[in-house]
Amino acid sequence: MEPLRIGLLGAARISELSIIGPAAATGTKLVAVAARDRHRAETFARTHGIGRVHDSYADVIGDPDVEAIYNPPANSLHAPWNKAALLAGKHVLTEKPFASNMAEAIEVRDLARGRSLVVFEGFHYLYHPLMTRLVSVLTDGELGTLQLVESTMLMTTPPPADPRWSLDLAGGALMDVGCYALHAQRVLGDFAGGEARLIGATGAERAGAPGVDEWAEAHLEFPSGATGVARCSMTSDHWDMSLRVIGTTGEALIPDFLYQRNDDRLIVTSSSGARTEHCGTATSYTYQLQAFTSAVRDGTPYRTDANDAVATMSLIDDCYRSIGLEPRPGTTHGNVGNTAL
Repeated sequence: MEPLRIGLLGAARISELSIIGPAAATGTKLVAVAARDRHRAETFARTHGIGRVHDSYADVIGDPDVEAIYNPPANSLHAPWNKAALLAGKHVLTEKPFASNMAEAIEVRDLARGRSLVVFEGFHYLYHPLMTRLVSVLTDGELGTLQLVESTMLMTTPPPADPRWSLDLAGGALMDVGCYALHAQRVLGDFAGGEARLIGATGAERAGAPGVDEWAEAHLEFPSGATGVARCSMTSDHWDMSLRVIGTTGEALIPDFLYQRNDDRLIVTSSSGARTEHCGTATSYTYQLQAFTSAVRDGTPYRTDANDAVATMSLIDDCYRSIGLEPRPGTTHGNVGNTAL
């Protein structure tokens, strides 16, 4: 398989974990990068062996050697640059959340229709063997009928100036970590009759950051009658990124479903007894890049497509309204300003 040639929008810290390491592991070529600060982009390119530095994201997208773009900047920039990439005929691997709100997600999805391009949202956890194994346990029926899904995403407090506290940049706990908790609920809805319905959500606004949530908790109900609880916080005193499913004959726990390199355990308790399985500490970002490449090169199906993204963004917007906050404001090329450079 010919190595995929990817251009990077930005020199974000997350890129070292999410694309630099996985590219080295899979033989993917990172051929171009741009950032707001060209000097920073040049240093980033030199450090990681990226061939070209461009002056703007638009130049990366327009580079004829770039087949696909990786889009990791602030949340508010995801939809505008996803659309720009699609218009330029490039495949898209975008960080979550897919857009600032459901309306933006629909715009991206509709633009992708009729184009032979992969639009892939970066819910990387889904592609790790740990999640694959949980799905197998549920499929095999060891846990009986699914009754409850608990997804938890708690993190310690980012600095006050962090973009995750900015409404204009589409920040908030639901957007940054809650999207994982809600997406996992949607994925596991496959074992409870389908998509979950939001029963209600609670949360709290960040002091000094109007409209931005610092924590939230959503209660859901699946068509089968099973229930779900999705919790998230950006002001916790500890980290907790766990996923727990309870059935009529057993339960399973993934202590850390996001960063398996720290903890790759699946703990299963059923009528057969209790056991701990280890599913490998290779980062899920590597498995994600493999899935993205296979989708581009071979047309391999993938779950986290534009339709899936619209459904997740719809649920996030519903949670905001239930809390008493507005969905994140939309963003256009006309108001992304210098952050897009």
